[in-house]
Amino acid sequence: MTKRILIVEDQQVLREISKEYLIDEGYEVLEAGDGRQAVQIFEEHEVDLVILDIMLPELDGWSVCRRIRKVSNVPILMLTARSDEDDTLLGFELGADDYVIKPCSPPILLARCKRLLDNRRLYGSKDVLSGGEIEIHLSSRTVSIRADNLSLTHTEFEILTYLMENKGIILTRENLITKIWGYDYDGEERTLNSHMRNLRAKLGEHAKHIVTVVRSGYKFEERP
Repeated sequence: MTKRILIVEDQQVLREISKEYLIDEGYEVLEAGDGRQAVQIFEEHEVDLVILDIMLPELDGWSVCRRIRKVSNVPILMLTARSDEDDTLLGFELGADDYVIKPCSPPILLARCKRLLDNRRLYGSKDVLSGGEIEIHLSSRTVSIRADNLSLTHTEFEILTYLMENKGIILTRENLITKIWGYDYDGEERTLNSHMRNLRAKLGEHAKHIVTVVRSGYKFEERP
């Protein structure tokens, strides 16, 4: 089935370049030139990925991200012309999965999109991972605790799954970054920290199973 991407970018030239490149790669593309239009389009169409600029008229990218996250866990790739790390981390705290700094080349944008859209991981015959009272249903990409579903972003789901797949094994920050983002990541380690902090907050008391190993990384342990 053809994946549908919503591009939210107020600069028409950049929006058209990205749109044409993604269409050439076989994606269906919707487009919005401001934040309010983006929310309306998202509410009216099924979307598999949102490419979201931060600096937008009407509603800024952060506000759009908040509104989307209230109703959907669709992957969100944020675009920013700013190099301020605090802006990027705010996007992650609001639920964004990844970001690129403008201007970026279409191949880089495509690589980021493909990574976020690639849910066809080979899990073998096992469909459920469990640890403590946490259960991950891989085929449906859902996480539950005591039968209550958690609302995780694409990236939070991938981090938790990778940790639980390697229960008891210390995974370095480099391991996690390479596995989750799938490219030579040029961001700060604080990016991973931000996603991990959000994941732990959603797990609540069950976050005790994600153990920080000083100067090494993280591991998943079943703890009483």
